Amino acid sequence: MMTIVTNPAPVFGRTAGGLLAARLEDHSWIAVPARTGLRIADAWRLKKAMADWTEEDFWGSCGIVADEAAFRAHVAEIAEHHRELLGLSRPTTTPRRSTPWGPAQQSCRYGEGISCHSTAGHGGFHLDDLRNAAVHPLLRHADGWYEEDCDWAKVAFTFPGLFTTRERRIAAESLIAYYPDAWEAIHGIELAPGQSRVKDERRFREVHAADWIVISAVRSDSHPGMADCVATMGGARGAVPARHYRVPVGEYSPGAFGFVIDPGRHEQVEPSALSA
Repeated sequence: MMTIVTNPAPVFGRTAGGLLAARLEDHSWIAVPARTGLRIADAWRLKKAMADWTEEDFWGSCGIVADEAAFRAHVAEIAEHHRELLGLSRPTTTPRRSTPWGPAQQSCRYGEGISCHSTAGHGGFHLDDLRNAAVHPLLRHADGWYEEDCDWAKVAFTFPGLFTTRERRIAAESLIAYYPDAWEAIHGIELAPGQSRVKDERRFREVHAADWIVISAVRSDSHPGMADCVATMGGARGAVPARHYRVPVGEYSPGAFGFVIDPGRHEQVEPSALSA
């Protein structure tokens, strides 16, 4: 979670190179042209004036947005997130307990019976029995622990008043992406293709269950312009039969779930031929 700030008004401007830039207290962003829009690069506690910023000053990335308007909206959302944090009580408490990820190094109380714990390597939320009973059965963890990568979204969904608008949006997106069956059952809806990564991958695996899908690929040393690929039926991993193919580099793109071999177009070769 981000640090509370006292002045959540962002300042926009341009770098010397003409990139749209923004600053919010210690946080800084620039919009870097990318293949499909603008990449939001971020940095922390830059001492330079905005006009002197360069791409080399930024080491983080917040994803891709469509255009400058979307970049401004992204920064404005973070500013509103900071403003809302000012109205939430999240006192840090002395960690005195173990967690599934090791001893807590820092703990934060979100509400009665609801705490977030950080450890050396991971972290997450813990709900007491009363609060855990409020979680929908399709999302509930019997032990009351919800890790910080995806499961925290179940806590935010159950107790929205303890989270900011931005956190609630991200939580909903996470549940849709990774727990689509529960989301559909709770809301009585059917998610459309493209809304949930889990559902999309499930659909991809069903459609291509009988196809050879590349699980690894390297640029060919012996055949310039070609990629040497290893493929298995349905993209299965482990001790399963595999075939080897050569695919034009310009054509090969793994996509979200794997590259599907077209036996009529892609050359199958013997494993020994890949190094020949």
